[in-house]
Amino acid sequence: MSAVLWIGIAGLALLLTACGGGSSPAVQTAAVETVSAAMTAIGAAATEPPPAQPTPVPDNEQASSLAPSVGAAPRLATLPNAAVYAWSKVVDGFDRPLDLQHAGDDRLFVVEQAGRIWAVVDGQRLDPPFLDIRSQVGSEGNEQGLLGLAFHPRFVENGRFYVNYTDRSGDTVVARFSVSPETGQVDPASEAWLLTVDQPYANHNGGALAFGPDGYLYIGTGDGGSGGDPLGNGQSLSTLLGKILRLDVDGAEPYAIPTDNPFAGSAEVYREIWAYGLRNPWRFAFDPASGDLFIGDVGQGDWEEVNYQPSAAAGGENYGWNVREGLHLFSGEAAPDMVDPVAEYGHDQGCSVTGGVVVRDPGLPEWNGVYLYGDYCSGRVWGLLPGDVSTWQTQLLFDTDFNVTAFGQDATGGVYLVDQRGGVYRLTPAS
Repeated sequence: MSAVLWIGIAGLALLLTACGGGSSPAVQTAAVETVSAAMTAIGAAATEPPPAQPTPVPDNEQASSLAPSVGAAPRLATLPNAAVYAWSKVVDGFDRPLDLQHAGDDRLFVVEQAGRIWAVVDGQRLDPPFLDIRSQVGSEGNEQGLLGLAFHPRFVENGRFYVNYTDRSGDTVVARFSVSPETGQVDPASEAWLLTVDQPYANHNGGALAFGPDGYLYIGTGDGGSGGDPLGNGQSLSTLLGKILRLDVDGAEPYAIPTDNPFAGSAEVYREIWAYGLRNPWRFAFDPASGDLFIGDVGQGDWEEVNYQPSAAAGGENYGWNVREGLHLFSGEAAPDMVDPVAEYGHDQGCSVTGGVVVRDPGLPEWNGVYLYGDYCSGRVWGLLPGDVSTWQTQLLFDTDFNVTAFGQDATGGVYLVDQRGGVYRLTPAS
């Protein structure tokens, strides 16, 4: 079993083996530029729009685990007419932006792959960078770099935020930084490593971070790379690779294992594991209203997939990789406990799924509850909407020329798309 390195505030490394308030100011949209020439909205105004395609849930015990959460938030009956909406430019000029987050105030935070985080207010990038760790980030590989950001739910009180990056050796580091209460600036010396994960290859590093509605930190890790998961990490519980991890960052230093993690009582597997059978969960997000979890898992050679976990789930889900790619057998024999994706698409539609967000923007009621996801290669953006207990609707909504690396939200629920070529765009009514 590959080792995990825990490092506390004092920098002391411990080798772990297998035993182991108030209203927020409104975000200003500023002067936004509507993108139209490079984008086609798919909807009622388009010629023969593609129909919504229901994704069936197997008629077995999976039906209850994949059923949309009921009663947690209002749900639409149909997907919106995207032809009367657009992705409007908010700010550009970033160097390979990969992520966008908010800290509960009027700022957006844009993550650059090389190792910088920029704050944006009213469409203006603030100098100097909020964080600059380029000297310690390894970003030579296409899938390496500063990959994820999450602000502590009580960031306003404690000033803590978390990053996921690959170091100069190509290994994954999840670290905490703190903002100085005296200066309001990030103290570079405050970095405290939570964990590191050895990466056997340069690709499939995952990178996503998010705090769940339970206050725990969730971490996405890829299967370690190469192709086809040659080390079998996706299905192994003896490694942190190919997983969603769940940590209690407030219970101990550097973290504690939540007592209700699915393997919390085991001495044979990693207790940090929340879900497994994932290839490269590049982006995942919680529905702010229901707490449901949506995971975009990048496929191998044929299929991209979106996985779903209702808020009431107890964890321990096996999403199938590398036995299955999407709904399709990849190697070996599928087990009955493997959870099917709620949406998939073939490589005739794109090549790398970018998991998105559930729209909860009060200014876009027609989109309420729609999960948006896109493709890095084709620039296509789909909507996914719960149907009844056995189906989901998914439909192509926008055909853009963006290299979609992330979706994000501001403190008021506004929805954004990040283009790796440098721009950040907001979903707005078309002008």
